[in-house]
Amino acid sequence: MLDRATLPGPAWVALAGFLLVGAACAALAPAMYWALLEAAAVAGAGVLVWHHLEVASAIWLIVAACTLEMTLYDLVGPAAFATTIALVKAAGIALAVACVLRYGPRLDLFNPAWAFGAMFVAGLAHGLHPGLTASDSLRSLVGSVAPYAFGFSRLSRRWARGVIHATQIAPLVSVAGGACLALAGLRALFVDSGGARLEALGHPAFLAAVTLAAIYASLVELYRDGRARDLVLLGVNFVILVLTGARAPLFYGTVVVLLTLGFVSAPVMPLRRRALLLLAAGLAAPVLALGMASLSGLRVFNLLRSDAGDLSGREELWPYFERAAARSPWFGWGVGSGNNVVPQGSDVVLQMHTWAAHNEWLRILVEGGQLGRAALVVLFALWCWRHTRRLTRAERAIMRLVFIAFACHAFTDNVLISTSACVLFAFCAAVFARGALEAEGAG
Repeated sequence: MLDRATLPGPAWVALAGFLLVGAACAALAPAMYWALLEAAAVAGAGVLVWHHLEVASAIWLIVAACTLEMTLYDLVGPAAFATTIALVKAAGIALAVACVLRYGPRLDLFNPAWAFGAMFVAGLAHGLHPGLTASDSLRSLVGSVAPYAFGFSRLSRRWARGVIHATQIAPLVSVAGGACLALAGLRALFVDSGGARLEALGHPAFLAAVTLAAIYASLVELYRDGRARDLVLLGVNFVILVLTGARAPLFYGTVVVLLTLGFVSAPVMPLRRRALLLLAAGLAAPVLALGMASLSGLRVFNLLRSDAGDLSGREELWPYFERAAARSPWFGWGVGSGNNVVPQGSDVVLQMHTWAAHNEWLRILVEGGQLGRAALVVLFALWCWRHTRRLTRAERAIMRLVFIAFACHAFTDNVLISTSACVLFAFCAAVFARGALEAEGAG
């Protein structure tokens, strides 16, 4: 009688069967062999991701944070730009589905994705913007809801911990990758736009948005455990944010950190420690002011000295969106219509190299009208309120400050449609999930 240990396991049987089928295809139908090989590679990658879902999610977040579409645009060409964004967001949705299958589903009643779905349906019923097809609107809908996909899954503590840590280090990975490309002579690490701006692997504005999420993540972890590592990451990410030359993210990041250190306490962050950090920040300000002359080559210091105003063409772009919104004030023109408002051959696009609104409040007014925008705002507020209720007092205060800062930031930047939104809201999903798990354990 054969011992059970000598019998082939299911994996070996499957491998033997695959080799036999592959050999038959290679001999009889070579074209099918390559298709079979591709299917096997996809299946193998799926199995690997399934067994290491937490690691795969953290890696995906870092890839999304690097905004590789900008690097590939410069190295390969414009065709790689939209394709890379679509692949990154599709991978995020696929990982969210895997999380639902692995950890279980959750009815996230106030998830902002519901508002985009409602705007999509209303746009089809009302009539889409001229030039916007139903398939284009559907693609925009998928891209719009992708950042919130993880909200529909129950997540594990390990998943949450990995995603939060990945958010903290993602800007450093992008800078390291950009430095490698610069040393190889393939792509510059800094770009000149009103002064030198750090772009790393992406674009200065996208890097700033990702670094802002990293600052929030480092602040949450600092108030949670009080570790020196999180304090160092907070400081390093602030340096990266300054080097991007993005004024609005720097302002909101500074406000959130100062308000937190000034008014939010925690067992690991008593008043004495917070006072020392505020004192250190206060001493650093005059040092930077004295060195502003020598640092004027950096964009943020150059703009402070020159008092530059609108550099993104917002004042030229906004009238197009205001006129489009006025023609359909209540229901808008459908999800994705914001891409069709500014004629791509117009002078403003040729000069500014963008047709994005740089104002999410205005773009959503065009796509969803007053009703759609109100629904999105209400869902965001309820989403934040519901999930932060179960957090600790310090985390609750920080996350609510983050959402308020995000709402203000949306007046001057594209914070909902960029890939960086996937990073911010994956981080939010991780904080919410960890808080819910801890509350359930305490209960």
